[in-house]
Amino acid sequence: MAVSASATAFDTAAPQFRLKATDGKTYSLDDIAGPRGTVIVFICNHCPYVKAVIGRLVADARTLMADGIGFAAVCSNDAEAYPEDSLDNMKHFARTHDFPFPYLHDEEQAVARAYDAVCTPDFFGFDGDRKLKYRGRLDEGRTAPLPPGAAASWLKRCATSPVAAHLQPIRCPRLAVPSSGSNSAEPFDILCSGRSVRPIAFDRVMPASP
Repeated sequence: MAVSASATAFDTAAPQFRLKATDGKTYSLDDIAGPRGTVIVFICNHCPYVKAVIGRLVADARTLMADGIGFAAVCSNDAEAYPEDSLDNMKHFARTHDFPFPYLHDEEQAVARAYDAVCTPDFFGFDGDRKLKYRGRLDEGRTAPLPPGAAASWLKRCATSPVAAHLQPIRCPRLAVPSSGSNSAEPFDILCSGRSVRPIAFDRVMPASP
């Protein structure tokens, strides 16, 4: 069933969590958060949309982390239903793509529910006060390479905008873009993003394009 990211309540506080990561450590939000902001992205190993964007995701993460913005990825999928998303396979995925950030295992799916993540990849950007300022996709890409003339990463542009730098990091002055994709109600799964979307105003959500 096709789904879109639910209406986003900007300025809500980042939900707390404490999760094990592929490096064997346990991380809380306090451990992840950066002085200038924080990005939490929900991904999974098997999703073709994640696989298509993962190189750009890692590159943007390196840029943002160097700029004082904390970054972590979370996998919440049921490994019994999706063996490729098991913790062992998460470790392999993180090594293969040289993750510079923690890759967290949300085995009980409580964190995905707290963030209201509905598909992968689903990005949440928080400012230095840990208030939500961005919700949506990384960029225009889906499973094909970015088209010529495609806009730069929406997430990175919002996080590093000169306007934002004078306020609080990850404060997007122009737009955010809703994630969209498919999901199933029982069991709770975060599945793959798949439908095209159009930009939304920063403080309101528009439905995804058909």
